[in-house]
Amino acid sequence: MLRFLGKRLWEGMVTLAALVVATFFFMRLAPGGPFSKNRKVSADVLEHIKASFHLDEPVWMQFGRYVWGLMHLDFGPSLRFRDYSVGDLIAAGLPYSLTIGFWAIVIAALVGVALGVIGALRRNGAADYLAGTVGVIGIAVPIFVIGPLAQVVFALKLAWVPVGGSDQGWRSLVLPVVVLSLPNIAYISRLTRSSMIEVMRENYVRTARSKGIGGRRVLVGHVLKGALLPVIAYLGPATAGIITGSILIETIFAVPGIGRHFVDAALNRDYPLVMGITLLYGGLLILFNIATDLVRGWLDPKVRGHG
Repeated sequence: MLRFLGKRLWEGMVTLAALVVATFFFMRLAPGGPFSKNRKVSADVLEHIKASFHLDEPVWMQFGRYVWGLMHLDFGPSLRFRDYSVGDLIAAGLPYSLTIGFWAIVIAALVGVALGVIGALRRNGAADYLAGTVGVIGIAVPIFVIGPLAQVVFALKLAWVPVGGSDQGWRSLVLPVVVLSLPNIAYISRLTRSSMIEVMRENYVRTARSKGIGGRRVLVGHVLKGALLPVIAYLGPATAGIITGSILIETIFAVPGIGRHFVDAALNRDYPLVMGITLLYGGLLILFNIATDLVRGWLDPKVRGHG
């Protein structure tokens, strides 16, 4: 297992280093610059502004300066929000994104697996059709439609929860968490259902049943153990994506997370902020993938062998 972990960590570091290089240089290949939308100023003033952020240096020197800062956990200053560093902006928004993302993935995993198990055990029954309906709605109807509808029904009409914001504690999280979890509930339920049906047809499951092992023991000890492997593999990138990619949710429900900063930074060519959020997403994606690989390797030794 240690060798397996070491290989995954090495691959993750190489991937993150490649992401640093690609993001840094691709950002500078895009047309425009961080001060393109500023009001017209003289060339001398513009050069002075660029020099204050070291943007007048050769690109290779800027890259070296940025990598040196990363080695000291310094993402640099934001070019858009002059009084804040990239670290300050991420530290302010990440707790909101983490909270919403954590509860969204927990609800998605619990509800999705439950619906998938019910659908697999009671195929073509009422429960299976209900799970399928939830899956179709979650996949087919986009978040920017479900979100406003939920606000109208549950916030404005029924007044059960606030419309948005973050000033009413856990009640402010209910709608964003539920709406964000719906697509993943759909994917997880369909993935669990199909995986369980496939596993139940395996020879080792039939052998276990023929030996007289109880149905519940077969389900928990054999079927679920094999059926959850694809679900666990899906949860790694899904968790990272939910935590850092809930841009629409944060916009619809006025949540002060990091998603809104990413959009604003991309539009305004705020190089350090785009780099910081991209590396955060990449790092989380790598960490969650390593975690899911370890869980899969623990459940199935063949995964470690192939790794």
